[in-house]
Amino acid sequence: MKRSLAGRVWPNATAAVLFVGFVFPVYWMFATAFKPTGDIISENPVWFPTNVTLSHFKKAVDADNFWTLVGNSVTVTLCSVVCSLVIALFAAFALARMRFRGRRGLIVTFMLAQMAPWEVMIIAMYMIVRDNDMLDSLVPLTVFYTMMVLPLTILTLRGYVAAVPKELEESAMVDGCTRIQAFRRVIFPLLAPGLMATSLFGFITAWNEFPLVLILNKDNEKQTLPLWLSQFQTAFGDDWGATMAASSLFALPILILFIFLQRKAVSGLTDGAVKG
Repeated sequence: MKRSLAGRVWPNATAAVLFVGFVFPVYWMFATAFKPTGDIISENPVWFPTNVTLSHFKKAVDADNFWTLVGNSVTVTLCSVVCSLVIALFAAFALARMRFRGRRGLIVTFMLAQMAPWEVMIIAMYMIVRDNDMLDSLVPLTVFYTMMVLPLTILTLRGYVAAVPKELEESAMVDGCTRIQAFRRVIFPLLAPGLMATSLFGFITAWNEFPLVLILNKDNEKQTLPLWLSQFQTAFGDDWGATMAASSLFALPILILFIFLQRKAVSGLTDGAVKG
């Protein structure tokens, strides 16, 4: 009985410590954003903000090009997620349902592409964009972000397509559906968890990406929020309240998405990884 109790206590205690370690920096960022400047620079830490202020958020929103960069980030992120999902759906269906020469090698290639750091190609990316006179443009960012998330998206969705029994698709075709109609009416609705997982992964990747936009886009109005955030402290000196407010605004969309999609996202990644 004691061993059984100890076996439950230690894992739970370890999980609680890890949870606090991961969550506390996020809490401190949001708490600092709402604290008055006096509480932030106080020698005695103020753990819970009592005198809440929104002045730091006003400074962040009123910063130069804030709304322009928000629009850039949203445009690039959503376009890359949509493009990667559309391409991955067709590729995953082909890998799961069709048999052709080089199929296994193609799957291995996607796995290796997912494991390889894309930063090794950043010089080649820059040269391609420069030679085509597309620097300071959102189009190359969208294309490259799509390429970054495609391997995992294809592999995850392939697992879901392979998990759908072929008999369901064949029955729909016997009832008069074409192959495309059978895919749209039978397979596509069953891919919701995988689509949630891959879209969340793609959103986080594109939303947080920093080195590529730093190299390709020097025009302040053609940059995205991660680069703006890295320069935010310089713009406001040591105004930690404004810096934390800007960081909170930047992290908020990802937190909201993860809260609403976390269950389907986790099941989508695990199920898609082991099925098929």
